[in-house]
Order: sequence, then C-alpha cells, then structure tokens
Amino acid sequence: MSELKSGDVVELTVLEEQGSKWLLTNGDLEIPLNSSELQQPLEIGAKLKVFLFADRRGNLQATTVIPQILQGDYGWARVIKVSKEGATVDIGSTREVLVKGEDLPQLTELWPQVGDHLYITLRTDRNGDLFGRLITEEKVNELYEGAFEEMHNKNIAARPYRLLPVGAFLLGVDEPYRIFVHNSEMEAEPRLGQEVSIRVIDVKEDGSLNGSMLPRKHERLGKDAEQILHYLQSVGGKMPFGDKSSPEEISEMFKMSKGAFKRALGTLMKAGKIKQQDGWTEII
Repeated sequence: MSELKSGDVVELTVLEEQGSKWLLTNGDLEIPLNSSELQQPLEIGAKLKVFLFADRRGNLQATTVIPQILQGDYGWARVIKVSKEGATVDIGSTREVLVKGEDLPQLTELWPQVGDHLYITLRTDRNGDLFGRLITEEKVNELYEGAFEEMHNKNIAARPYRLLPVGAFLLGVDEPYRIFVHNSEMEAEPRLGQEVSIRVIDVKEDGSLNGSMLPRKHERLGKDAEQILHYLQSVGGKMPFGDKSSPEEISEMFKMSKGAFKRALGTLMKAGKIKQQDGWTEII
C-alpha cells in the first residue's frame, strides 16, 4: 500500500464521525478531516478525494479543498502577506504557503507586495510542511509558449519571475510567453511578481520575446506632466491644485510657471490620466 505524504492528493474512504471531525482511511492509516473543511455532507463508506497536509505537530490532516497548485505543477499564486520570513501566497485551498525570503531578491524593495502574483510550484520539507518554490529558468524553458511575429509592437500583461542586474525575465499573465526586458528599456525596476505592461520589441527565433516598459514616443507625457503625475501618485491620487491655482502656489510646489502647469494638466487630461473638480485634481 502506498505511503501517505503531505502534499498528496488521494482518495480515501470515510470511516466514521468523531465529534467535530471525520476519520478517513486508506485501509491502513486513519486521517482526520475537520468538519469545517467539508464542502458537502459525508456518508460512511463513501470515497472522498482530499489533499493531505501536516499540522503543527507533523501529523497528517485532510481537506477537501484541493489547491490549484500542486507538487510538480506551476501557476500564479497571489501574495496575501509579506513578512521578514518571506511572502505568504494563496494556492486556492484552506492552506496558505510561504515562499521563503531566501528565494526572494536580495533587495527587499524588490520583494513582492500584497496583491502581486508569484509563479510557483508546491513543495514539502522533511517535516512535511508545505512551502512555495519559485519557478526555475530550466522549468520556464520547458513550459513557455512560443510567440508569433504578429505580436511585434503589441502590449502584453506580464509579471517578473526572475530579476537580474542586467534586466528582468517575465512571464505573460494570460499566456506563458517568456519575455526579457533590459534595464535600458525600463524607467524603474519592477518588483518580483508585479503586474506590468510590456511592449514587444522583438520576437526571437525560439519564440521568446524582448520587451520594453517605456512608453511609445507618442504616449510620452513630457517632463512637466510626468512630474505632476508622480506627485499625485505620492500623495494618494488627489491634490488641491488645478487651473485656478495661483502662479505663486504652482511655482512654490512644482517649480514651474502657471502656463507650463496648465499645459501639463491638459496633456494629462487628454491622456485620460486625471480629472479636475471643485478646485481639486485627481487621478482617474
């Protein structure tokens, strides 16, 4: 009879109910299943597909909520907590797993934030504890989908899975295209797992892509507009400055003339970046 291990998905038989839990068995071992983990009523003798995990004492427990990412499988896992230990991610089950800090970038400012997504697989340590392991370059080479020449100059939503001094490697969000963005093609280095828009600048023979995070020339806002937009982003998206602000206020805050300020606001409004209302300017 095969050994039952943490991280496995197995079919067990319902043995009996004991208070707030049920006992499941493979004919050899008995595995508890908390009633809170149930998604439907149970009957004794029924077969039940469950996911096994180790509790704090190292004992096996079961849940009927099967993770979306299992051992040997890879997928996007949403970051739900970040601490000095690493990034805790949601794998689509009642169990959350940690991607250890030692696997994340050396610079903590490049660590993922809550809401980012990491491309991982599921692993267990010697004690049976579950954790997430970032995808390796070798595995990406096996899994990535080849792109077509028609994708040149298209925009793709992607997330970095590997950060290097020379640039970032990313995977497409909807399709696993492999993309490299050189440092010269980005205004700022993205976080691991941060969703960004990538413009395809080259489709290589192997189907991988080179990309850029810089706007197209006609999409660039200009220095003054960029300054105002960055200021808005830094203060929560809303500021008490607009077309009616005095030249003195504008000069003191932005070190530009009122004419330059109004032209920059016009550029941002035309680009659909901001709106003005009641003397306030807000990011849309």
